[in-house]
Formats: sequence, C-alpha cells, structure tokens
Amino acid sequence: MHQDLQQIIDSSHRIVFFGGAGVSTESGIPDFRSVDGLYHQKYDVPPETILSHTYFMRHTEEFFRFHRDKMLCLTAKPNAAHRKLSELERAGKLTAVVTQNIDGLHTAAGSKNVYELHGSVHRNYCVQCGKFYDADFMLHSEGIPRCTCGGIIKPDVVLYEESLDDATVEGAVHAIEEADTLIVAGTSLTVYPAAGMLRYFSGDHLVLINRDATPMDHLASLVIRDKVGEVLGGIAVT
Repeated sequence: MHQDLQQIIDSSHRIVFFGGAGVSTESGIPDFRSVDGLYHQKYDVPPETILSHTYFMRHTEEFFRFHRDKMLCLTAKPNAAHRKLSELERAGKLTAVVTQNIDGLHTAAGSKNVYELHGSVHRNYCVQCGKFYDADFMLHSEGIPRCTCGGIIKPDVVLYEESLDDATVEGAVHAIEEADTLIVAGTSLTVYPAAGMLRYFSGDHLVLINRDATPMDHLASLVIRDKVGEVLGGIAVT
C-alpha cells in the first residue's frame, strides 16, 4: 500500500481523477500510441492519421476498418482503478472523473459524474438524422455503417482536428477548480488541450501516477511510478 497516497485521500473531500490510456491498459485495452508489430502489417499510416477528421472524410471505409479492429474492445471489463474510483465517489470523497479514454469503462464500473473529453465508442449517431446506434451495432456492421435513412453513422469520439465538446470541457474545468486533491494517472500529459486543464487546479495535493516521467512531475505533491490499478486497488475507502 502507498501510505502517502492513503493519507492524502483520507484527508480529502473533493477529489478529482484525471486519467489517460494507462488507466485502461490493465483492462486489456492497448494504448494505440505504443502500437504492436501486427499494426504495421495491416496499416500503412500511423493511428494519429487514421483518427483524424480529414482521414475520416477521405478514407471513410479504411477509418471504420481501424475503428472495428482497434477501438472497439467491447469485451474489456473495468479494472481495480475503475472500481476504486466508483467506490470513492459513492463514499462522497470523489466529485468527478475526467478521462481522455473513449472505452466507457468508468461508467461501466458505476461512476456517475464522468467527463469523457474525447467522447465514447458506445455512442454513435447518424450524421444526417441523428439516430443513435450502440457499439455492438458498429462492431458487427460491414464497410461504412449506414443508418436506416442512408446516412453514415459516426462514432461520438473527438478525432484529431476536431474540437472538444464545450459543455464537457466546462464541467471538467469546474470540477478541477473546486477540487482539493487532483489525481492524474495513466497519461503522459502531452495531449492538448486536455493536459492544459491541470493549470486550473489550485487545491492542496497534486498526485501523479504513471509508469514514465511527465512534464508536470516537478509540480506534484506525490509521484508514483507504478500501474494505476495496482496503486488505487490498494487504497482503503473510509
């Protein structure tokens, strides 16, 4: 158990958790920035290119091939980190989860106040009529998924070159401004504008949990170099 972290959590009343891809890797969801060797056998361009608005518009069928192959990990289950954050929220200690992930695992674990900065693969809408489709429909569709009206069904995820949802950003920023402790985990803090949200925090404790160093380490009250699930899983909720 990380005693320093336990003491911080015990003394906090308005914790906000800010998480990235490293929160979901323990659920078996790969961080596409560290793509495997198989990736290069199937795709000629980097994932950042495929996940751009321009690529979606110009190479729509190839975009959906990647989306089904790499983004729809629908068998993944919440891990110890997701479950502990839900428990902290129920105990009245944690006020919000802000996540860069699109896998919906925080909600699946029972967290209620979740700001999904980059959207979710579980929400998909027809670009013409707005009809909703779930992730299972997208996984089992072929080619370019089409609505009953004929329109293309687009995942409700923020692609490169697209802007974040204003209401989601405002909610996340407000939660961070009000927090007494901010736990940042599983993110390199290099993707903007999300990483820039940390500047709104003026509370007592900034905790960073990440396997590698981040540009914000020098500002933190506590830096833990370990897996997020293992660290949070060992926390007692009082």
